[in-house]
This record gives sequence, C-alpha cells and structure tokens, in this order.
Amino acid sequence: MAGLDDILAGGLEPGRLFLLEGSPGTGKTTISTQFLMQGAAVGERVLYITLSETEEELRAGAASHGWVFPPSFTVFELVPPESLLDTDHQQSLLYSSDLELGETTKRIFEAFERIKPSRVVLDSLSEIRLLAQSSLRYRRQILALKHYFARHDATVLLLDDLTAELMDKTVHSVAHAVIRLEELSPTYGAERRRMRVLKYRGRKYRGGYHDLVIATGGVRVFPRLVSAEHRGSFSRESIAIDNDALNGLIGGGFERGASTLILGPAGTGKSLLTLSFVKSAIDRGECAAMFVFDEELGLLFDRALGLGIDLQAMVTAGHLVIEQIDAAELSPGEFSERVRICVERHKARTVVIDSLNGYQAAMPEEQALILHMHELLQYLNRQGVMTFLTVAQHGLVGDMKSPVDVTYLADTVILLRYFEAAGRVRRAISVVKKRTGHHEDTIREFTIGRTGISLGRPLTAFQGVLRGVPTLIGDDALLLDVTQA
Repeated sequence: MAGLDDILAGGLEPGRLFLLEGSPGTGKTTISTQFLMQGAAVGERVLYITLSETEEELRAGAASHGWVFPPSFTVFELVPPESLLDTDHQQSLLYSSDLELGETTKRIFEAFERIKPSRVVLDSLSEIRLLAQSSLRYRRQILALKHYFARHDATVLLLDDLTAELMDKTVHSVAHAVIRLEELSPTYGAERRRMRVLKYRGRKYRGGYHDLVIATGGVRVFPRLVSAEHRGSFSRESIAIDNDALNGLIGGGFERGASTLILGPAGTGKSLLTLSFVKSAIDRGECAAMFVFDEELGLLFDRALGLGIDLQAMVTAGHLVIEQIDAAELSPGEFSERVRICVERHKARTVVIDSLNGYQAAMPEEQALILHMHELLQYLNRQGVMTFLTVAQHGLVGDMKSPVDVTYLADTVILLRYFEAAGRVRRAISVVKKRTGHHEDTIREFTIGRTGISLGRPLTAFQGVLRGVPTLIGDDALLLDVTQA
C-alpha cells in the first residue's frame, strides 16, 4: 500500500513482528489480507492463521475486493479440537485452558512448518489472551511466538481487536512496531477511519493521524500532508488576468505561489469571480482545478454559460479538472490527496476551493481546520500554484462574521459587499490585503454580466460600504447603470 508505506518510511521491515490493533470494523482484516496478497504477488508463500473467522468468511471478504487467493496463499482455520469441546473428555485435575493454549500453539507451529511462509498473519490475539487467562502467561506466549517466527525469518502481523476489558500493553513492548486503527462516528455523514503509528523501533516514521478509507480494491491510506517536504522551483512572477479594471484594483495581477481569499456574504458573486480567474488561466494555456463544496455542478455549468464561460468544453479538452465534493463523505486527508493529484499529475497551476464553509463541515474542529489549511496552502504555494478560496460570511448587511477566520493565511484578501443606492441592491469590491506589491485602497461597484465583470469608478460619494450600511454623502453620478449589465 503506497500510502501506508510512505507513513512507515518504506513499509514493514522483513523478519519482524508487528501489531495491528483496532476495534472491530476499522479495517484490520482488509489490511492484513492486502499485506499477504502483495507478498503472494511477488512469489512468496503466505499464511493467514484465523482463530476468529472461518476460511469461507475470509474468502468472501476478499472476493468483495476482487481478490482471489492464489495457491501460495494458505488459510489455516484454527478451531479447538473436538475433544476439548466435549465435556466428557475435559480434565478435572488440570485447567482446560492449559491444554487449549498448548494445543493452539502446537498447531500454529505445525502449520508454519508445513507451509514455510515468509509472511504470516495471526488473527486475532483476543482469543489467545482468553486462553492464557493471566497477563504473565499471555506475555510468555507472545514471546514464544515472536522468538519462533524470528528464528525462521518470517514477517508476522498480529491482529488485536481490543475487545479485552483491560488494555494489556504486553504486545506493545514485544512488537517491533504498533499501528492503531480508529473509527469515528460523526453526528451526520459516513463514518471516518484513521490510523496512527504508536511506535516503530529504529525508524523515523510519519507521526500523527492519517485518514484512510475501505474501498473496493482494499484500504487506501492518505498520509498527513507536510508542506515542508514538497518544495518546487518556479518563477515568482505577477500574472495579469484578462480584465484591466480588476488588474488595476489588485495592483497588476496575482502572484504565482500565492493564495487569494474572496470574502463576502452569500450571492455577492464569489464563485463567479473565481470562474473569471479560471478562464484567464486556461486562456493562458495552463490547466486549472476547481473543488466545489456548495453547488451542484450542473447548476454551476449553466451559470457559467450565462457569463460566456463554457466549463464543459474546458473539461472535455482536458484543461479543467472540476470535482463535486461531499463534505459529509470525504475526509480531509482524502481531499488533500485529490488536490495533490491535480497539481502533480494534471499540472494544475490555478486551484479554486469553493468554499471553506463546506470544507469546514468536513472538519468541525476549527483549530484542526486552520492547521490543515495552513499545510495545504503552504504546499500549493511551494508548487507555484495560484490558489483562490471563498468564504461565505453570515448575514447580508451590517455586522457580518466569518465561520472561520483564515484571512491571516491568505496572501491577498478581496472583500465583496452589498450596498443599497438609488433604490437598487448593488455590489462593491475592494482589496483589503496584499502581501506583495501595491493594490488600490478604493471601493468600487461591480456588476456581473455576459461580458464578464465590470468595475465602476471608486465610490467616493459613500461612507460605510464595508460595514454594509452605506451613506450617500454626494451625488450618485459614480454609480454604474445596472440596467445595461
């Protein structure tokens, strides 16, 4: 698994014993089966020892992923001997657990000697823990298994479903590495799964939590994005768009490797403004990517046509990658992976995320969202990508608030506002922040029509436009004739 190998800095070290733990349903069986299938694919003999599931259940689970066990893949279904299940044959002077544990270990060793595999999965430790009945006997049994497999140079994956009442850390100290799987159940939406490496002796692994999904074909792991690992070389130049008025407002154009936040209440034209940036990028011969959280793509395509922008033609020509994102189904790690694919595989040089409100729904913890956005924006900036983000503020006029404050992360902040004048609801645009270079400090009215975005002269006759409660202090000669838009 490419994602897991990246987290483990190369994968599982051969000839060692590893622990994969997690509650039922977190993906332990799928990962371990995938681990054995990959070994069988390169000609290794592999052995799956199951004390909890039947062979038929394992094969059915594999079939759901499109896997068929090859001849080098052996399933050893370990069940108690019939004599131990018969009460007439149980000993009264010895504990039955002594006989069962010894018999279980003996049969495991016999199966190993017969198959001579290089990869082994033991599923699961909870049954061995029950047979041992004491922490001391359990630890001795795990040590015996470890030393036996080590002498035969086998790579062993032990599964633990954490169903014991006491959290016994015995195997943690014995195992070469410990990987924990977790499942989270949000209030709404699909369950989320993630993993964390608790230890790995002698190796610098990727720490922290990493999202994963169980899909047809196996488990996919999405390593946590670390922007410092992705440094690209590019010319940090200013790129003008095909709108002279907007170029003047933002100081000549947008910087490569910089992010722009478009802030405003619903309906002010944030999405349509980003469409003009996408069109400019494609007209320059570049590729672009859009990730849409809030709007159905069919409606967005129709609205874009109203501006003379044919998104479908751009997609068909391979110049635009556009994805509808369902925040209730997609984990933040998988979203970062999709962005990386667009940048590294499709060579997108303009990326639009519309909007952070929908993105926040995938990460209810605001602090986690800020850290995640910081890494993602840093990554995009270091790849020379121009990134455009939108945030819908709460309210339409007056004192409006943002659900999440990421203005300090963005290099440029464009503010959109409503204001009322001459009996009409109008829109105003201004640039309130730009880290590099000069920008206008004016507030301009703008309209959106089939010819694109049109800007008026600075609204010098108004005060309070940014607050959403403008006051006319002069005449309205500077206003645009919206009837012609």
